[in-house]
This record gives sequence, C-alpha cells and structure tokens, in this order.
Amino acid sequence: MEKDKRFAVPGDFLGTSEEFTLGKGVYDEGGNLYATQIGEISITDKRVINILPAVETPPMLKEGDVVIGRIEDIRDTVAVVSIACVKGKEKREIAAPTQGVIHISNVKKGYVSELQQEFGYLDVVKAKVIDAKTLRLSTEERDLGVIKAMCMKCKCDLEMKGNALACGRCKRVEARKISEDYGKGVV
Repeated sequence: MEKDKRFAVPGDFLGTSEEFTLGKGVYDEGGNLYATQIGEISITDKRVINILPAVETPPMLKEGDVVIGRIEDIRDTVAVVSIACVKGKEKREIAAPTQGVIHISNVKKGYVSELQQEFGYLDVVKAKVIDAKTLRLSTEERDLGVIKAMCMKCKCDLEMKGNALACGRCKRVEARKISEDYGKGVV
C-alpha cells in the first residue's frame, strides 16, 4: 500500500493479513486485504485496517425507528403507508421494501371502530416501526400520527382547530389521529 494514499475504492489492495488485522470495510482474499467500499483508510495502533465510509449507506428499517410516510390505502383493519424516510436520516432513501401497515389495534390507545375516522387518503403520517420484518407500524404515542392532511372534499390543507382539523375553504371539519407535531413542519 502506498504511504501517501489515504483514500480507497472497492477492490483497492490495502496490504496483507500478515501486516494488518481485518477491520470494517475490508475483506481478505487469500491473505490479501482489499477495500469493500469507498472511503478513507484508517489504521489503528493495533494494526487494524478499516475503511471509513465516504458515503452514507441507505438505512435499513429496524424496530423503534420513527418513519415518515403517506397513507396510500385504507382497508377495514389496516392502513397501508408508503414510507418516505427514517427520522434522523431524511437525506437517504430507505433500503428494501418501503410499504408498511398500521393495524387498527396500533392506531391509538383505546378502541378504534373505523380507520377512516383516524386517517385519510394521502395523509402524511409519523409512525414507529414495531415489527421490522413485516413492517408493522404504530401511531399510538402522542408525537405520532397525522402530521399533514388534506380536505377530503376540496383537497385544501387542513388546519388544526382544537382536537379536530378544519378546511379554511369549504369549512369541512374532519377527525384524525393527530400528532402533537401536526402542521409544525417538524419531523
């Protein structure tokens, strides 16, 4: 490995397994060590060689992640959400499937008789991942739920009026499972 070379791309020869211990972003092929990703070469005091990624990898959804998405379909017991991003990682697209579901039992604490009373088509929601394998989401907490909604009649943005949402144009009032962050533009 060149002494002045501080950056690597996938496939770059970094040294041998006799010189270095294998670290992150490095693979061993027959005793030769190569970079697996683009990044800066880092060698620790204990001769562990790592590649510090130059680009952020797409986030993989895991339990506890808070996601932002749009309601794409509302059925009897589930609302289908097209997930756009993970809170804190808004600049990267999500790796893997991006449709999750909010089951009627995970909308809010207490009984929910109809999902259409809690969500509207194309509402923007903030939800928590409760099962990463099946992409089940929950909006039970106070800061989770609808953060932006449109009037079902005239398609104008709805404004918060007490515990309901009202349309400034047609004066229609609609119910939703509203996040405490509704209308703040806060994710």
